[in-house]
Amino acid sequence: MFARLREDIGVVFERDPAARTTWEVLTCYPGLHAVLMHRLAHALWNTNLKWLARFVSHLGRWLTGIEIHPGATIGRRFFIDHGMGVVIGETSEIGEDCTLYHGVTLGGTTWNKGKRHPTLESSVVVGAGAKILGPITIGSGAKIGSNAVVVKDVPAGATAVGIPARLVGDADSPAAGFAAYAVSRGDVDDPVVRAVHQLIDHSSHADKRIDAIIAALKRGGIEIEPPGTESDRFDANYLNRIVD
Repeated sequence: MFARLREDIGVVFERDPAARTTWEVLTCYPGLHAVLMHRLAHALWNTNLKWLARFVSHLGRWLTGIEIHPGATIGRRFFIDHGMGVVIGETSEIGEDCTLYHGVTLGGTTWNKGKRHPTLESSVVVGAGAKILGPITIGSGAKIGSNAVVVKDVPAGATAVGIPARLVGDADSPAAGFAAYAVSRGDVDDPVVRAVHQLIDHSSHADKRIDAIIAALKRGGIEIEPPGTESDRFDANYLNRIVD
């Protein structure tokens, strides 16, 4: 038991640069507290003391803000950073060396009994606010960007971002675009993000060209009607009739 606790404390020092002392980790890290209470609740659950297991889990949620169903299976060296708002469903399975940030949900998509929550294989990292829903599998070493909504399997080593989540990067840079605390970074190889940026750039360039044309016309003595003239209103009404 103490060897396992030392392992849990070592994981905090490994993955959180803010950790300073063992006493601080033991007394001030709700993620560690939630994991320890889950181990007790899970043991009670497996001995068929279901109500007591749920009550221990409920106390853990009250103390830490992290809700882990006692039926969930969690591997070694599991780390929850910050932790507030994390929800892990009953049939979730989490492998070794996984990391979750705050606001993560491992949830179900059906009221049916049986396997209905995600499986995270080893060394998965899930960014803040991400939602992984349904009996899907997140492959070993995969990364889920913050605020992503994942409803399909993610291959081992891949990175998924966005709503709904899309795979980004390539085999040489599988973590491209992943960020634990932001929706995306500037170097994301996400076609939707790139298309939006291209549209914005094109619109800005077109506005500058139009301003230059209007200035040239004015220098030539040609006045341009300001927006909101009768012709503009007529055109707008005509377009509205076409749409209707």
